[in-house]
Amino acid sequence: MTAQVLAAPTTFKPHKRKPLLFVIPVLIALTVALPLFSVMVLALFPSNNIWPHLFSTSLPGYVKTTLVLAGGVALGTALIGVPTAWLVTHYRFPMRHFFRWGMLLPFAVPAYVLAYVYTDLLDYAGPVQSSLRYAFGWTSARDYYFPSIRTVEGAMVMLTLVLYPYVFLLARAAFLEQSASVLEAAVLMGNNAPWKRFTIALSMARPAIVVGVSLALMETLNDFGTVDFFAVRTLTAGIYDVWLGMNNLGGGAQIACLLLVFVIVLFTVERLGRQQQQHYQSVGSRYRTLKPTQLTGVKAWAAFTVCFLPVLLGFIIPALILARYSISYFEESVADGFVQAAINSVTLAAITACVAVAVGLALAYSHRLLPGALLDRLIRFATLGYAVPGVVLAIGIMIPFGWFDNTLDAFIRQHFGMSTGLLLSGTIVALIFAYTVRFLAVAHGAIDSSLRKVAPSMDDAARSLGHSPLGILRRVHLPLIKGGSLTAALVVFVDVMKELPATLVMRPFNVETLATRVYQYASDELLQLSATAALCIVLAGLIPVILLSVAIDRSRQDT
Repeated sequence: MTAQVLAAPTTFKPHKRKPLLFVIPVLIALTVALPLFSVMVLALFPSNNIWPHLFSTSLPGYVKTTLVLAGGVALGTALIGVPTAWLVTHYRFPMRHFFRWGMLLPFAVPAYVLAYVYTDLLDYAGPVQSSLRYAFGWTSARDYYFPSIRTVEGAMVMLTLVLYPYVFLLARAAFLEQSASVLEAAVLMGNNAPWKRFTIALSMARPAIVVGVSLALMETLNDFGTVDFFAVRTLTAGIYDVWLGMNNLGGGAQIACLLLVFVIVLFTVERLGRQQQQHYQSVGSRYRTLKPTQLTGVKAWAAFTVCFLPVLLGFIIPALILARYSISYFEESVADGFVQAAINSVTLAAITACVAVAVGLALAYSHRLLPGALLDRLIRFATLGYAVPGVVLAIGIMIPFGWFDNTLDAFIRQHFGMSTGLLLSGTIVALIFAYTVRFLAVAHGAIDSSLRKVAPSMDDAARSLGHSPLGILRRVHLPLIKGGSLTAALVVFVDVMKELPATLVMRPFNVETLATRVYQYASDELLQLSATAALCIVLAGLIPVILLSVAIDRSRQDT
């Protein structure tokens, strides 16, 4: 009898609800695929095929501008993110402890808000050029040269200043995870010069940097507010031009498919970078914490300047300008629908956060109960939405939702003599669906990370006591992953508050959010009246910055 007990298997039998657990991620993946499938079908079978006309006229310009903008942002984010991450990780200099989290502050500022602020600051009537004319006695623009900010180069700078934290964050994490033993071995081999050690560390951190640049480029392709305000004709702007300007949804879908090609390439590069990053981090069994080198004199202040300038330009200056305008024009800026726009933003963000967390939890828990390659691929596909630009999602959602509303309305009219109106398209349902698809990856990532920290033995113990999978989730896992779930909800909440492209297209009539309010006022050259709404978005954006900073400090207590 004792021998039989000892020989008994240590694992439990598969769940009886295995088919149901597998169906959940399948349904979620199919739902997420609906917008992409709709875009591809409409692009292949448009009611009015203008592809030849687009190909011979504006499409090459859209592609060229997109490539130039993406290339500039990739170079700019790498040139800022990598050196600053290296300095903060490997050296001590004035305010280094501040820069460990302060470098992430531009994350809080949407690119379109930064574009509005610097246009107001640097335009001909702005304070910079006005001060120059007064100081040198110039009377018109013909008396001097001042570069225009409303150009492709200007858009590159704006996007770089708010997106370099992606590269900084991942590069710093990669530098922190490198053992001091590796760099010391390089010194013993004669590579004692700082730039040689940097080169060696850079080669090991390359996969993480590729991931950071890829994420920045995905956000660049999604951007509409900045390129529209600067009149930069990218593929994203082209979709709006063809869809809304030319009233040709099929042509917009065709451009959207071309944009998806760019997204798929970046998504593939990002995935490969993550795989290489895991491989690189597994090399070497001996790890010793890095000890930063103290910088003094000119070198110390040079390092301070290199780190301070991106924070100054990407956060401090725009935050101060918005705060000044908000105080000076507070009564005007909060009048005429500000409170309702704030309520709409908070409501949409809160609902989306709850839905995204619930769906993300369903995916993560299904994968925990039924681990396997097939389910893993389904979940990756279901979280693909973060790489899809908001305008592409908008097209893909409006098509099936509109078809459903029209079909149902026609049926009800025919059989009951009444109209159902718009139940999905043109309502907040479609908008929340778009938000959930786009930000599901954020919610799932945070929840899955928390679930992985719960030992499988706790599941086994609960099952031995007769608890069902749902009971184990409610009694065991939810209390343990409460922190991760809250983090996921907060990050999704803030992302929805800042989201502009899909909101502009899909919001119901007469429904404004803080993001669309900022866009409308800034488009009318009334930045002063949009300042309070923009400042609210920036302050909300500080939440994930703080969370990221705390997470980094807890993971590595580097001194």
